[in-house]
Amino acid sequence: MLSFLPFGRSTSATGAEGPSPDSLLSIYLPAFILAAGVSIAAPALPLYAKSFQVDFGMASMVVVMNQLGATVATMPTGYLVDRIGGRKVVLIGPILVGVASMLMALAHSFPELLVYRFIEGVGMQFWQLGRLDLITARGGGRRGTQITGMFGMDSAGRLLGPALGGFLAATWGLRAPFAVYAFMACLSIVPSFFLVRDAKKPAAGLATSSATREGISWGSRAVWAEILTVPILMLFAAQFLSFMTRGSLFGGTLDLYAVYAYGIGPQTIGTLALVAGLLGLPLTLMSGRVMDRFGRRATMVPGFTLLSVALFTLATSAFMHWPFGSYVAVFLFARVAGATVSGSMLVLGSDAAPAHARGTYFGVLGLVRQSGLLLSPALFAFLAQSWGFGQGFVLLAVSSFCTAIITEMLLRRPRAQIQAAEAVAAVPVLAQAGKRRAG
Repeated sequence: MLSFLPFGRSTSATGAEGPSPDSLLSIYLPAFILAAGVSIAAPALPLYAKSFQVDFGMASMVVVMNQLGATVATMPTGYLVDRIGGRKVVLIGPILVGVASMLMALAHSFPELLVYRFIEGVGMQFWQLGRLDLITARGGGRRGTQITGMFGMDSAGRLLGPALGGFLAATWGLRAPFAVYAFMACLSIVPSFFLVRDAKKPAAGLATSSATREGISWGSRAVWAEILTVPILMLFAAQFLSFMTRGSLFGGTLDLYAVYAYGIGPQTIGTLALVAGLLGLPLTLMSGRVMDRFGRRATMVPGFTLLSVALFTLATSAFMHWPFGSYVAVFLFARVAGATVSGSMLVLGSDAAPAHARGTYFGVLGLVRQSGLLLSPALFAFLAQSWGFGQGFVLLAVSSFCTAIITEMLLRRPRAQIQAAEAVAAVPVLAQAGKRRAG
């Protein structure tokens, strides 16, 4: 497990190949389709929540409940990955998302909408952890490229939807985008159903067979002993703080803020999301290659530092009540800065995954990550309601800056540890050699 300690260095020298055409169709194409569905519904969601005559704090619950569903599902999803395999988990997720989306289109009250957002969060967690398990098993030394590529496909899919979602909401009503989202979620199942293989051999990497072979049960003491180490706990802290930032930056909170602070409509929200996606996509794809070639630290520390600067600027815009044009410029700055580290924490987390119990590990990692995603919009809404929007942006900025500090400490740590470990490991070998010579 502690072989993950060299994650500060490049791993591209392993000779691992990039994703196969099968992987492109079975993982990345469904990611593209599902993300397009998400982005179609996104511009309508803030206005849909507001249409039930609720204030900003209550409207923020559409973000919070979605993350709560994902958080509750993390450990059960990890268990299922180890027990039934990533293929079934990957297929179940979009089905749940599709059902929840259609129910959202038919919701008659705000509490109903919250329940369906919860179910959608559960489905998305199935999809996220299932595909992360599959990619981790096959990624090899190009895991950074492949995981950020997965996020790149998400970003590319989100480019298609905002303008279309805004048009559908403005033309056929706020419920129409959710029906289209349901269709897209069901469509995303098709490539995975035909192309994702049940992992019956070690090369497929699903933890079910590995756990059985090694006799280590899900969540056993041996697994926890590998997970609960100082470097892993530092990693968990960085994961939590980074997703505290991401939970509001990409989770819909900024859209809600713009609706309540500037009174914008779904078409404007969609246009902003489209521009932000176009600017950020190349940076997301490039960051994975940089991480594989030059090490994780090359993008993560400067990326999170730049993001904290952008978020402090957003806080200033809220405190000073800058006009909408200034907000747009700062919003794009923050989203572009966020794109430079999009997926990087999952890359770092996958470096630490134990081969024999990835489901357990990813379940814990998912719980940490989702706790940040869940807490972020809730805290932002509380601060915004109590002291103003600027305080919420300060929270996000501090979280991003602390992520940069912990990541810097974590990625500088391995070199001395590796040297010490090698020195200790060499002692018995030298002693045995001395005994042989004496004999």
